[in-house]
Amino acid sequence: MGARSGLALRALAVAGLLQALHVAATAATAAPCATTVGELRSLAGDAAFPLRWEETSMSDGKPLVVSIADRDDGLFLEFVKAREGLWAEGAATICQAGAQLQARLKARRLRVGPSAHWILRHSIGQGGTFMLSRQPGGQLRIATPGWSGLFVPLRD
Repeated sequence: MGARSGLALRALAVAGLLQALHVAATAATAAPCATTVGELRSLAGDAAFPLRWEETSMSDGKPLVVSIADRDDGLFLEFVKAREGLWAEGAATICQAGAQLQARLKARRLRVGPSAHWILRHSIGQGGTFMLSRQPGGQLRIATPGWSGLFVPLRD
């Protein structure tokens, strides 16, 4: 083996090592995510994390109800506006984002309903991201570009 091929092998080994370190670092910094109700409750640090929430901050007297369920091998979020019907629904992945949770709904699995305002239709038409943050008094703030609301748990 010549000096040239030995140098090439060392360079290849170093490049491989750097790639492995990059993959390991990326995996270590990736936010934990949930695709089932059990994983969501673990991620939220609350074994009794409510799966139905009712809006309290609406100005039209028609609260939005958000339901979270296991469906089709994953998490499913449904937003229904009282007396108006479907606002939005879809399969979701919920990930830790600092002190908040981030629900991601992909466009191909997202359905925006007739009760959704045109601004919301536009902002989530290509996929939606909703930030969920716990608030004092057991409330939950859910927000997406162009809209946010405060929710309380619904007891079945």
